[in-house]
Amino acid sequence: MKHYFTLLLLTISFFGLAQSGNLQGVITDKDGITIPGATVSVASLNKGTVTDFNGKYVLVNIPEGKHTITVKYLGFSDVTQDIDIVADQTVALNFTLNSEDTELKEVTISGFGLSGQARALNTQKNKQNITNVVSTDQIGKFPDANIGDAVKRIPGITMQVDQGEARNIIVRGLSPQLNSVTLNGSRIPSAEGDNRNVQMDLIPSDMIQTIEVNKAVTPDMDADALGGSVNLITRTSPQGFRLSATVGSGLNFITDKRILNGSFLVGDRSKNDKFGWMVSASINDNDFGSDNVEAEWTDEFEFNNGDADNLEAVDVNPYANVFEIREYLVQRVRRSFSANLDYKFDDNNSVYFKSIYNWRDDRENRFRLEHEILDGEDIEAGDFSVDGNGNLTMFPVEAKRQSKGGINNDRNKNRRLEDQRMQNYSLGGEHLLSNVQLDWMASFAKASEERLNERYLEYESEYAINFNNNQDKPLFSPTNPADASFADFEFGELTEENQYTEEEDINIFVNAQLPLSVIDGNDGFLKFGAKTRLKNKNRTNGFIEYSDETGALEFLGMVPTRSYSDTDFLAGSQYQIGTFASPEFLGSINLNDTNLFEAEDLPEEYATANFDVNENVYAGYAMLNQNITDKLSVLAGVRLEHTSIESTGNELVFNEDGDVDGIAEVKDENSYTNILPGVHFKYDITDNTVLRFAWTNTLARPNYVDLVPYREINNEDEEIFLGNSELDPTTSMNFDFMAEHYFKSVGIVSGGLFYKSISDFTYVFQSEDENGYEVYQPLNGDDASVFGAEVSFQRRLDFLPGFAKNFSIYLNYTYLTSSADGIRNEDGEKRTDLDLPQTSPNMFNGSLGYAGKKFSLRLSANYSDAYIDEIGGNAFEDRYYDQQFFLDFNANVALNNNLSLYLNLNNITNQPLRYYQGVSSRTMQMEYYDMRLTFGLKYDLFKK
Repeated sequence: MKHYFTLLLLTISFFGLAQSGNLQGVITDKDGITIPGATVSVASLNKGTVTDFNGKYVLVNIPEGKHTITVKYLGFSDVTQDIDIVADQTVALNFTLNSEDTELKEVTISGFGLSGQARALNTQKNKQNITNVVSTDQIGKFPDANIGDAVKRIPGITMQVDQGEARNIIVRGLSPQLNSVTLNGSRIPSAEGDNRNVQMDLIPSDMIQTIEVNKAVTPDMDADALGGSVNLITRTSPQGFRLSATVGSGLNFITDKRILNGSFLVGDRSKNDKFGWMVSASINDNDFGSDNVEAEWTDEFEFNNGDADNLEAVDVNPYANVFEIREYLVQRVRRSFSANLDYKFDDNNSVYFKSIYNWRDDRENRFRLEHEILDGEDIEAGDFSVDGNGNLTMFPVEAKRQSKGGINNDRNKNRRLEDQRMQNYSLGGEHLLSNVQLDWMASFAKASEERLNERYLEYESEYAINFNNNQDKPLFSPTNPADASFADFEFGELTEENQYTEEEDINIFVNAQLPLSVIDGNDGFLKFGAKTRLKNKNRTNGFIEYSDETGALEFLGMVPTRSYSDTDFLAGSQYQIGTFASPEFLGSINLNDTNLFEAEDLPEEYATANFDVNENVYAGYAMLNQNITDKLSVLAGVRLEHTSIESTGNELVFNEDGDVDGIAEVKDENSYTNILPGVHFKYDITDNTVLRFAWTNTLARPNYVDLVPYREINNEDEEIFLGNSELDPTTSMNFDFMAEHYFKSVGIVSGGLFYKSISDFTYVFQSEDENGYEVYQPLNGDDASVFGAEVSFQRRLDFLPGFAKNFSIYLNYTYLTSSADGIRNEDGEKRTDLDLPQTSPNMFNGSLGYAGKKFSLRLSANYSDAYIDEIGGNAFEDRYYDQQFFLDFNANVALNNNLSLYLNLNNITNQPLRYYQGVSSRTMQMEYYDMRLTFGLKYDLFKK
């Protein structure tokens, strides 16, 4: 590092010898809101730059004397101004783009001109790499409360949902752990215990200024973005006073419970323009739930025909050996706080501080009725029936009624409380030292998930059921309803869990950029830098089972209960879940009273899930951006990343009776180095038509649950579960081609192709060892490939006559095809014709909007095709995430220049979360959420 800074100082000294000066400034609109993506150029020198997300630009190494500066912004006429450049000095020159400068004077500017779409498309157009950009104003045109729901509108992106909200991001068909999510350029830590997924539903959309999706990363970006990198950019201080506030309410149709939301933002700059600040906060309180049915399927059936040691097998069609009905009642309270400051010492030096604190309480009660077929040794010849078509129509089951909740206090409120937090604090600076631009940042980020006093009370019974053999809508019905009376269910177990997962990141980076042209007369620069990311992730879980010492819990009929059956159950009225121990009763039980309960710690329930991982990444890069002609530019460079991992897990051994025989700590270390070159070409056919090509190399590090060296050896069930600390990262060589045409009336039509050649992807291999034990271990597969195509169109139809010119269309479609090699089935044989998991073949977004002077309307659709989610031991066991189609509507009415009324209606299609096993007609899970209505007022005040 010492030699790095020595070289930097020598470079600064060398490039400071020229008789030239610098130019810097900020470009804003008439309200003082900064404008990203504007082109600032000196035509006589063939030199130019683009404003960053804060609207700032810097031009260095300009010869002293008079020059004409031109600002270009899509949808507006050019702005020019003469300036005198003085040697060895930096001149400050700010620009304001006014609506009267537009060539579209007849178009309502408030509806479309300097809007979020204009900001986003200008930024996207002038990027060197392939990027999609969405601004917060554009997000506001869609009814999206969190960032996950907003991101799914971008081409090539789909989301996995949790309780009806978009949570995990899939970019270009690649699973969430293969993509990165950053905040202002620093990786966001994950509160997920098993993986690296960032919970996108944790972050409110109104706390983010811009979403930038980099589909072809440049060497100065983190390389762990195999599918892509989503960069969330927080709001920065305005160039004048700004006050914004929202207050609203709503209704969840599934529970008829209210929604409450509110937010505010206030910021300003000092009179001398040196100090800027912005503070914002947001809260969303949502009381809802879901109706759920789940099933597990098998095609094997055995029974006891007089010899329990030698069971007899019967050929039957696939049947559900496990069937569940679940009712969820959920309250999510999402809070977010942000404070951003910046201080400009002079025209060459400034520092900033950015912070955000997201805190979500997720309270949940779950009521589960589960039926599981008895073990074959407990089934005799007269206990089941098979029809003439080979369908198993009747068999005995063990039934369980389980209430899930938490303790009764002000925080838990008799519900399981999942306390999730994500915080990020960044301190950085930007400096202009002679002709060298230097920027640096140090950040601390932390994500955590805490679930304390999570309680489960379960009652059990055994009886015969009739199975309807409907794979799409499976249903178990008691052969004799009297046998299934809830009051006769016997006490099974009472447990309490405590879980805590934490991830901390320290990021430090420094970048230097200096003018360097390898082709005379054409602008260029060299950029290089270094970054360190120090990460620790740990999980500490606990599990205690309580025995009822007094018999007070002996039967479900002896405790306070409540029926949760609902004729409007969204999966179908035939699914009646019945009666359970009430959450108030479960929360009031005093488990610390040793006269009532005996506690037993069960390490087998949590030991192998606990881990501690230190992962340090040290990176450096260099890249050259060179204009070859006035139309063609190239960015070429290389990034080097070294990863060092220390991991600690546990070994857990069960004896032949199923009792824990021993627990031991297991440690291991691993390291690897990746060299990742990349090249980006950009060719401007015209000012508004761009061709792009990129060759990049990226990686994805293994999930924590896979790389921890845990071992679970079960001598009773003859199963072994292993981690694999020697896993290699998944790597990908990527090729991208994109053509874009930008309309002067602010819009785009684009199309492109991409190909990814992937090596060493991770999957769970199922095998059998020499002792006949089933072994499950994550391994690196051989190779995989992804080929895709994207098309996008968005435009206001201003060429139409009359009121029709106020309509706008937003459309994008992505097609994917993939293959995966080296995946073996349970017999050790390679599987063929298998897609890469979580690659959706077809994705579509569309919206039709109308924007008048006083109101706007928008109908939005989002579709993603089915894809394989988890590879089983064979094709029958593979799990698929089903297709989903969302339809949303929103409207805005301007009451005056500052105050507006909004209304949103989400999930009009009542789209369920659905998984299926093997074939699309075989349901594994279907979870319904119903529609959600929100409405309220928005207030915006600008004063430049």
